[in-house]
Amino acid sequence: MFEIKKFEKEDIRKVIAFEQELRKQEPDTYYWEPDETYARQLEQSFDDPRFNTALSFIALKDDCVIGRIDASLIASRSDASCFSAYLDWISVLKSERHHQVAQALLRALKAECRARGAGLLIALMANNEEAQRFYRNVEDASIHDTGIWIDIK
Repeated sequence: MFEIKKFEKEDIRKVIAFEQELRKQEPDTYYWEPDETYARQLEQSFDDPRFNTALSFIALKDDCVIGRIDASLIASRSDASCFSAYLDWISVLKSERHHQVAQALLRALKAECRARGAGLLIALMANNEEAQRFYRNVEDASIHDTGIWIDIK
C-alpha cells in the first residue's frame, strides 16, 4: 500500500533518492542529474515566491517515494479567472507502475486544483507508448493538439 501527500521541504532527500532510482530503472529517459545542485535548487524553491503556484505531490511506500506529480496554476490575463493548471510532470518508478500510483497522484492534484479554483488541467503527452496509454485512459480527459517547446534566450 502507498500514501499520497504534498511534497514538502523535508521530503527533498526522499525525492532525490526516488529520482536516482528512476534513472537506474530507465537510464535513457531522464536528462538531468539529481545531484547536490539540484537538491539545493529544490530546497530554495520552497522559499522562492515564483513557486507559490506550484502544486506537487509524492507517493510514499514504506517511507520511500515511489511517484511524483508536479503542476502549476496558470495565471494569465487571457484567462483572468486563473481557471487552468499545467501538469508539468508525473512519474512513477517502473517497478511500481500498474498499482494505480499515477492515478492516485492525479486524483490528489485534481482535488488541489479544484480547491484552488482551477477547473482545467492541461498536459503535454510524452511520446512513449506507456505514457500515451496512461493519458488516453484518464477519466474526463480529451486529447487535443500537440505541444511545442520554445527556448527563450
